[in-house]
Amino acid sequence: MATNAKWLIVTLPALALLLATASSARAAAPSSQAGAIGRTPPRLSYTNGEVSFWRPGAQDWTPGQLNTPLAPGDELYTATQGDLELEAGTRAFVRAWGDTRLGLANQEPDFLQFTIPSGHLSVDLRGLDPGHSVELDTPNAAFTIEQPGYYRVDVTPERTSFITRRGGRATMRPATGQAVAIVPSEEVVLEGETVQSYVAPELDVWDQWNYARTDHLLESVSARYVPPDVYGVDDLDHYGTWRVVQTYGPVWVPEAVTPGWVPYSTGRWISDPHYGWTWVDTAPWGWAPYHYGRWVVVDGFWAWAPGPVVARPVYCPALVAFFGAPGIVVSAGAPVVSWVALSWGEPVVPWWGPAGFVGRPRWAGWGGPRVVNNVVINRTTVVNVNNITVYKNVTVQNSVVAVRQDHFGARPVEEARIAQVDVHRLQPVHGPLRVAPEAASFVAASGRAARPPETMRARPVVATRPLAGRVGATRNEVRQESPTVSIPAPRLVPTARTAQPATETARPPFGTGPAERQRPALPPRFGTPRAEAAPAGPRELAPSTRPAPSVEHRGTVGESAPQAPSPGRPAAAPTPERAQAA
Repeated sequence: MATNAKWLIVTLPALALLLATASSARAAAPSSQAGAIGRTPPRLSYTNGEVSFWRPGAQDWTPGQLNTPLAPGDELYTATQGDLELEAGTRAFVRAWGDTRLGLANQEPDFLQFTIPSGHLSVDLRGLDPGHSVELDTPNAAFTIEQPGYYRVDVTPERTSFITRRGGRATMRPATGQAVAIVPSEEVVLEGETVQSYVAPELDVWDQWNYARTDHLLESVSARYVPPDVYGVDDLDHYGTWRVVQTYGPVWVPEAVTPGWVPYSTGRWISDPHYGWTWVDTAPWGWAPYHYGRWVVVDGFWAWAPGPVVARPVYCPALVAFFGAPGIVVSAGAPVVSWVALSWGEPVVPWWGPAGFVGRPRWAGWGGPRVVNNVVINRTTVVNVNNITVYKNVTVQNSVVAVRQDHFGARPVEEARIAQVDVHRLQPVHGPLRVAPEAASFVAASGRAARPPETMRARPVVATRPLAGRVGATRNEVRQESPTVSIPAPRLVPTARTAQPATETARPPFGTGPAERQRPALPPRFGTPRAEAAPAGPRELAPSTRPAPSVEHRGTVGESAPQAPSPGRPAAAPTPERAQAA
């Protein structure tokens, strides 16, 4: 429920963001900053049944929340009737089911490392950049993947099996012994120190579901309007409509939102060890519109504008401006934190990262015009952050979201939001957001969830490099370790690539044969095709039914920023209440 307010003084810092990746075509960060900014975290993109999440600093396991960005050290657990999916690239998916513990151990620009102490995992890589690799660490061996393919790992107390399909190859490094190359369509089974090789079995129902789901996700109509490498694009097909307007080009309007809804009002702020305060929205479509692009008002409705397509979009933990409110108090005498979604062309000011990066206006990854104080500026203009005083969306009724500072990051915004905000007294704050996280700030959902069994938690894995520790505490950050989660140190194996390629012997045809092992039946729930492969909702398959993106007006230096045009409403009109001027 919203909390009514009077007001109190507080001077808060922060603003919004956007970063520059080392590989960005638009803006290259200095080499000293390249490791601190610019990487897109894996996204929890699908859950079914009971899925639990834990992050260092949290008090206990909590329910997994869709759209949570993962950081090294995070753990996921699927109970017997649980499934999950991580989007680790626009063409890379990691999926687990039934009694699986999965951890993100490391993330670097060209390297992802997962731990699987127990359970069942599939990695569907429809694309993998040259020089990039994915490592899967199990109790018996570490498996390194360096090319596209379909890979499956099954880990039980007795054995570990690893299967390659669709041309996939991998390198296995057992706890003892030399590295071994695994060829396409091969299954390797490890029991203790015994290693056996078989022809990969035929696809079972779980594999078939993985194939079908990935095929479905890669058919997204929305992908034609959004820059490559943006996650969550398929969700836009099912929960909104696209239209093309002269001022902004293609924009996406969400459907079925509640009256009075505004961006960044249905979700929660969480503390991320890399990006600091990060927005996690509860809407099923709530990834792309909150980490890329800008929000505008078109014909009285909120619309997400991805902007002109760029080669390398840049992930941001949120795209908002934060405000302080000197002289304003709430009834309890507590300071407040408020924010608003950035509008077309407005810069973001990072609140995370190294010195020299925090507090500097940035447009990295944005291909449209640059707008400061509602005026289009030249791309070479140097902007003093202290001169940024106007944000266009502040004038839209109800657009500024505010909560008490002690509720920020500790409660869902829907429960903590203050009903009244005097926008005329808000002042943009330029610098880091000085709100210290508490235990509740490290997770995106409330309540307790199933914990992995103790036998599963105690199993060490084999790895080629140490599991990543937490990055240094940020300013004012409260570190709190939990006694509920213990992660044994891995058994490290050499990473020198001295293994000789495996001999590719003749393989018999697929099907039962001496080179294919007999396998236990899948659980009964996988006996029939899974209904969750395609998200609910109509799907538009005919390309001609979508308008082609128009060439938008880019803006001229010195002119006023564009006002929202008023074209006729689309036939399938969105349901939100019209946005009104404050």
